[in-house]
Amino acid sequence: MLPLRPFALLVILSLVTVACASPAGNASPGPGATPDPAPSGGSVGTEAPDLNDLRVPTEQWTTDFSRASVDLGEFQGGGPPKDGIPPVDDPRFESIADAEEWLEPTAPVISLEVGGVARAYPMAILIWHEIVNDTLGGVPVVVTFCPLCNTALVFERTLDGTVHDFGTTGNLRFSDLVMYDRQTESWWQQATGEAIVGTLTGSKLTFLPAQIVSLADFAAAYPAGDVLSRDTGTERAYGRNPYPGYDNADDRPFLFAGEIDGRLAPKERVVTISRDGRTIAVPYPALEAAGVAEVEVGGDPGTVVVFWAPGTASALDTAAIADGRDAGATGVFLPVADGQQLTFRRDGGRDAPITDVETGSTWAVTGQATSGPLAGSKLESVVHGNHFWFAWAAFQPETEIWSAP
Repeated sequence: MLPLRPFALLVILSLVTVACASPAGNASPGPGATPDPAPSGGSVGTEAPDLNDLRVPTEQWTTDFSRASVDLGEFQGGGPPKDGIPPVDDPRFESIADAEEWLEPTAPVISLEVGGVARAYPMAILIWHEIVNDTLGGVPVVVTFCPLCNTALVFERTLDGTVHDFGTTGNLRFSDLVMYDRQTESWWQQATGEAIVGTLTGSKLTFLPAQIVSLADFAAAYPAGDVLSRDTGTERAYGRNPYPGYDNADDRPFLFAGEIDGRLAPKERVVTISRDGRTIAVPYPALEAAGVAEVEVGGDPGTVVVFWAPGTASALDTAAIADGRDAGATGVFLPVADGQQLTFRRDGGRDAPITDVETGSTWAVTGQATSGPLAGSKLESVVHGNHFWFAWAAFQPETEIWSAP
């Protein structure tokens, strides 16, 4: 959680801690799910939270700890204090050409398009700040990344007509970043976008579709887009990974003492989709092998398509992010373009293109047709998550795991 020194030193000094309570019984909804509404007063749940259970400092906080939807004993200090990991509150941007001066083509970025405006937020920066408060296409957004869970999610910052600004509490729950809003100092679970402590407990932020792709993929899809600049007002070793070796799939998460769902390796990467109470995880290895996954989910339409493509480095592998292994990129879309239902496939190895059966058009992992009769068309993005399995399963233990038919 504290990206100020190499991961090995973090282990020695025990500056990063992860919630050690079992995840069973306190799971929160994920992207696409709807939380139960908060009562009008008092705590959320059948019993008032026991403030004696808190194991993290409260002196800096005006938070209403009498309102909570989770066990207060599940919070663990992550090392730094409130805003000790500074969010980017005044983001500045540069052209893709300028970003290419310091980022490799394979550099992982969070790609976001709102209102026809596209921006890339490099993991090389997010790994040190975890939160960016921004406005894109006229919409206030918060871009978030939890390195310990490999969870990158984007939300609207407006709730009931009020724009909220977010910071880091310095705390974790089930290894995941706990944010706070500066307007009420309620605490929010990053993985679910839900307020879990404070006056806004039970409220939920609106997810926005976003992807982790390479800078090259972003540039190809959005040549006029811009990129978050290193001019953040804070000096950090941008481009360095303070958690080298952390994303070995078989390794136990750092200091995570909770129960791990053994259906997949703890830190296997998964794409998750939640809809109408049903959640499905698509493991990266299965997706890489298939190239395309057609996934039945709840709601209407009931089918989404998940793409995988090579060429995006892991931000959590080697000390230099640019040298990270090829983790690939994913995208989740509705399989419809220009009113036509499409079926997708990848014939050949992992480097073969994705095409649709109906027209033979070629598609990029960003959901754009790059050649063929549908060239220039774009699939509609679907809200999804990219996580380490252990972290997602802690919040959604009932998740179904997709396998190729």
